[in-house]
Amino acid sequence: MRLCTFDVGGREAPGRVEGERVVELGASSLADYLATGGEDVAGHALDDVRLRAPIPRPPSVRDFYAFERHVQSARAQRGLEMAPEWYQIPVFYFSNPAAVSGPEDEISFPSESTAWDYELEAAAVVGGDGRIAGFTVLNDWSARDLQKMEMAVGLGPAKGKDFATSLGPVLVTPDELGDLRLEMVARVNGEERSRGNLGDLHWSWDDLLAHAGRNTHLLPGDVLGSGTVGTGCILEHGDGRWLQQGDVVELEIEGIGILRNTVAGS
Repeated sequence: MRLCTFDVGGREAPGRVEGERVVELGASSLADYLATGGEDVAGHALDDVRLRAPIPRPPSVRDFYAFERHVQSARAQRGLEMAPEWYQIPVFYFSNPAAVSGPEDEISFPSESTAWDYELEAAAVVGGDGRIAGFTVLNDWSARDLQKMEMAVGLGPAKGKDFATSLGPVLVTPDELGDLRLEMVARVNGEERSRGNLGDLHWSWDDLLAHAGRNTHLLPGDVLGSGTVGTGCILEHGDGRWLQQGDVVELEIEGIGILRNTVAGS
């Protein structure tokens, strides 16, 4: 299934995308539907609705660091070798669940930042049974100059990240995606800037799910980000071509779709 959250007639509802239609689901939210289910209650033309983030207000957002190539490149930018501990546990940080954006939303970066970056990621969403209910595209927007200061202190990332995280356009159930060897592409103003494959994850999704749930209780709608695929951000390229106001950023994952956002002014 291809699940979604959409706006129609001034209200928000969960749904299931079927071709050019959206079937409205009888639940208060998509997270609630994942937890308890719900009957089909209405149908809408896809062109008559606006897709939002599949989980607009997740209970939590954990973003992992699970692609080895990206970790190597990011650490090399700071003159660091790979930490042996990275191969022992799948590490993550908590992002801001109150700053989730969806498809076509404008993204505002902090005014005190000029190093504006995208991050090409996938995300899994936890279902009511504690398993992965589906996958979506995630853009972990980053203010690299703020992040650099935080990481120099040895704590973070925090303010370099928590202004925006985009999710969408839909949540695709695992049965539709096969072995998850899915091509991932990032484009800025139509120019391809990044390409990778979701199958290159060092840690499996089962590993990430198990580690996220260790010594705590995961909730339906919790978001688990993969971390950035290798080459999946401007920082890795080292060319200083940071995002600018008006840029259109498209992240695409095979079988899921395109998450498109425009960079607003700071």
